[in-house]
Parts: sequence; C-alpha cells; structure tokens
Amino acid sequence: MLRFAFVFETNWLGYVSSLDAVCGGQFVNNAGPNHNRFVAGFTPQWKEITMKTTKTVRPSGFTLVEIMIVVAIIGLLAAIAIPNFVKARATAQANACINNLKQIDGAVNQFALEQRRTSGSSVSYPADLTPYIKLNAVGSIPSCPAGGSYTVATIGVDPQVTCSLGNSVTPGHYLP
Repeated sequence: MLRFAFVFETNWLGYVSSLDAVCGGQFVNNAGPNHNRFVAGFTPQWKEITMKTTKTVRPSGFTLVEIMIVVAIIGLLAAIAIPNFVKARATAQANACINNLKQIDGAVNQFALEQRRTSGSSVSYPADLTPYIKLNAVGSIPSCPAGGSYTVATIGVDPQVTCSLGNSVTPGHYLP
C-alpha cells in the first residue's frame, strides 16, 4: 500500500517555496538533491488523524420533575375533556331517542290510517307497528340508547309515544 506525504518548505515571509512528495519513505522530487535539504534528514511518520469528538455523557431517561409535569398536563386535559364527553354522549342519546319516538309516532299514525282506527283505539306495541318501522340489525323496533323503554298510548292522545326516562335525564327524552 502506497502512502504519500507532502512536505512544504516556506521562505521567510511564510510563502510556500517548494512542495515535495514522499512515497513509502522514498523522497520523490526531480529538482535534485540540493533542493531537498529540508526533507533529506527525516522520514515522515504516518499517524492516522482522527477528529476529536466531545461527547457529553448524560444518563438516559426522564427526571422526576419532567414526569410530574407531563402527568399534571394530562390531568388538566382530562379534567376539561371528560365532562364535555359525558355531556356530548347524553345529548347524542337524547337525540337518538327523540328520533326513535318520532318514527314510532309516525308508525302509529300510519297504522291508524291503514287500519281505519279512530281516536281512543289501542295499539299492540310492537306487533302492530313492526311493518311500519325500519327494524334494527336484530330485527326489532329500535330501543332507547340510554336504556329506557317505549310505551305507546291510545291513538289520538298527545303524546302517543313516551320514553320511560322522560324528563328524569338531561336533556329529556320526550317529543317536543
């Protein structure tokens, strides 16, 4: 393996006056032996130059203060989000229940028209209304999402359909 070293001679002003090459311990120059007086007496020693890297040794992981700050932020976000989530869920359940009440009320009216029932006639819930309502995946009339049950009163009574939860929850499960 050939290694090259370059030797610079400088004059009194600091300018490079000659550039010589040393290959494998042999001096290489075509200018003659008198021109190489600076290099003639020494053979360059090769030393690998490595860059010094400063590495700060820091233990990995988080400090207790950092973990406490993260836990406090998560607790604050949970304190804000959970009540809003509960309220949104209750509102969604009430809206779904009111929509179910409207569908059942419409089914009662359609049943009364097709069967020529008059005001005060009774309705067998859910048997009489099953053909008039889109059934859920189980094949039954949709129920209250909050766990209430529906009651169908006689035809012509306002309201004809009520939820057992009614005004006991906020927002209420009743037809407007």
